[in-house]
Amino acid sequence: MTARHPQNACSTIKQEIDLEEVEGRVQRPNSSLPHPFLSWAGSKRYILKYIVDLLPGSFNTYREPFLGSGALFFLLRPKRAVISDTCDELIDTFTAIRDNVDAVINYLRPWKPRKRLFYQIRQHRSRGSFKRAAEFIYLNKSCWNGLYRVNSEGIFNVPYGSPKSDFIADFDNLRECARALRGPEVNLVACDFEKAIAETHRGDLVYLDPPYVTGHSDNGFIEYNEVIFSWADQLRLAKAARRLAANGAHVIVSNADYDRILDLYPGFSIKHFDRSSTLASDVTKRRVVSEVLLFSIR
Repeated sequence: MTARHPQNACSTIKQEIDLEEVEGRVQRPNSSLPHPFLSWAGSKRYILKYIVDLLPGSFNTYREPFLGSGALFFLLRPKRAVISDTCDELIDTFTAIRDNVDAVINYLRPWKPRKRLFYQIRQHRSRGSFKRAAEFIYLNKSCWNGLYRVNSEGIFNVPYGSPKSDFIADFDNLRECARALRGPEVNLVACDFEKAIAETHRGDLVYLDPPYVTGHSDNGFIEYNEVIFSWADQLRLAKAARRLAANGAHVIVSNADYDRILDLYPGFSIKHFDRSSTLASDVTKRRVVSEVLLFSIR
């Protein structure tokens, strides 16, 4: 499915943020709709309380080039946004939800987490966009730790995770996610982050959440991360973030709390925090990790 392409959305009409309402929704992560319908490694759903404290009162266009589960997008529900990711199948799934959420739900409804079904779907993916999106959600909710990983041929290869419940998706939430994605100027695109932020203007809100590499070398996931987002990419991202901030955009970056990362963002304010890491397959490596928000809010 072809996603919409980023537009030069530089309207001077500001989008206001009701910070009190947003803070209330953060405190009700499961009952407040919409919220992410996918599990995603590095999801920011559980650090939104820190991000909310940094948000400006208003912004022009919201831009998020490392979409993942879309936690901040679904929290803010902007009417004007460019949301993107390099993972084509992720963007295709969001696009399918936007275009025909009921078709996706109809495929999802009878499926339960079962090992045989999981491997059957993993091995034989459909071509139709709505069924394939349903399969993506099913695999995400049934696999180990909600991890998205592909082999050298680009084929999803995460094993079955033996979920403790039959839950796959909250259909009411999926419909609310679809409404948010159908905002009048919400654009979905699969591309590199530099292309996604190329049309950023003064007053836009840009959230940059790259895959963590250097600071989390003990989480059992560094080899895969290094392939999809290298140190050279971190340097490229920091340069872009500095340029956006200098041009008057509101910029928030989340990353590992690591001196080499912090050195890349001179002039940015810093907020440190800790959270539990559950990604490693070895439970002895599941520990509290230090992360950081770097921000330049105009």
